[in-house]
Order: sequence, then structure tokens, then C-alpha cells
Amino acid sequence: MEDVELEFIFMLTHHDVTIPNALQVFDEVKETGLKCIGCKDIGLSLDQYKELFAGFKNHGIESFLEVVTYSEEEHFRSVDLALKIGANNLIGGMPMYTEKTISYLKRKKERLGFYPYIGNITEHPCILGGSVEEIVRDGNEAEKQGINGINLLLYRYTGDQKKLLAAAKSLKVPLIVAGNVANFNQINELKENKIWAFTIGGAILEKKFVDNGSTKEQIKSVLNSL
Repeated sequence: MEDVELEFIFMLTHHDVTIPNALQVFDEVKETGLKCIGCKDIGLSLDQYKELFAGFKNHGIESFLEVVTYSEEEHFRSVDLALKIGANNLIGGMPMYTEKTISYLKRKKERLGFYPYIGNITEHPCILGGSVEEIVRDGNEAEKQGINGINLLLYRYTGDQKKLLAAAKSLKVPLIVAGNVANFNQINELKENKIWAFTIGGAILEKKFVDNGSTKEQIKSVLNSL
């Protein structure tokens, strides 16, 4: 297997909500060398989202909007939000809406990368339940439906995380590991297992990578580890 460069997606989020000062934090970190950045579908006004995602685009940064809402109405409101603000990728979203979301995007002829959740998603912040076999089966079904990849809540899984990681590698589409990535050991584990990308939000803002370091320093330390 070819070496895969692990991508770091910085999320302007904390506790699964976009931070209110997302625009200011982006301004602080936009020159760090980040290639990927995103936020959640809740927390800002439409105008704030538009300004934020325009900033990503102007700096040549790949953008991600993560859906953490549960109802079908909220889900498709967030799909429309991603289209209105010019997001490059839609990640997350409850598994029961995956097929309908793919059909919706096809009807609208929109080029939007789609990386849904798989497994049994509950609570907020979201956690992942179900057996490893059920989760991988969900992934296989999503692959058949034509997704671009999967947003896997590996470190929020309530079961055996190492078993899930080993099994999820059998999926053919790229995997984004989202939620609770908070140390370099986890990043190394993802690198060794040739995962495509991972997200970090809260652990950067909580300064878990560089003691008392700025947000910019936290991000640079993660980028340097790659």
C-alpha cells in the first residue's frame, strides 16, 4: 500500500458547536499552513458562516461543514447551509439520511464532498454506539450509495476502539476520524493505520498539545507531527 499523507482538519468548534469567535480565531491561524478547516452546522448566523467560508476560500483552504443535528428537517437545513456558504465538503449527518442526501445533491447537481457518520449516533456532543460489525456494515452500505468517504467517531466509540479501527480499515472509501483526538499518540495511531484525515477542535482550544501555547502554536505542533 502506498504511503498516505495524514490530513489535519482544524475545527473551529468546542463541544460540537461552532465557537462564537470563529472569525477571529481563523484570522489568527490562517497563515499556519493549514490545508483543511471546518466547523459545525450550529453556532453562527448565516452571514457569519458566509464570511467565514469566504475566508477559507480566499486562502485556498479546503472547507468542511459538519452536521451534528438529528432531525431530518435540521439535517437538510444544514445541507442547504453548506451549499449557500460554499463549503467544499459536508461531513457528519445521521446515517438514516445518507441515501436521501446523495439523491438530494444529485438533483441539485451540486459538487459537494459527502462524508456521513456511520453506526448508532446519540447525544450531543455525539457519541458512537453499536457493534463493530454493525458499524462496518453501515459503512459498506454507505459505500454502495456513492459517498465520498466516512466521518468515523472512533475515539467517541463506546466499545473497543482498537477493534473498530482495525475493522474500519476494510472500508474502501477515505476515512475522517472525528471527535476526541487529543494527543500525539492518537495521531500516530491514525498515521500508522493509513487513515486519510482527522479533525481536532476542542483539544486545540484547550491547549492540549503545547502547554500554555497559543492557538497558532497548538496547530503548528500538530502540523509538525505530520
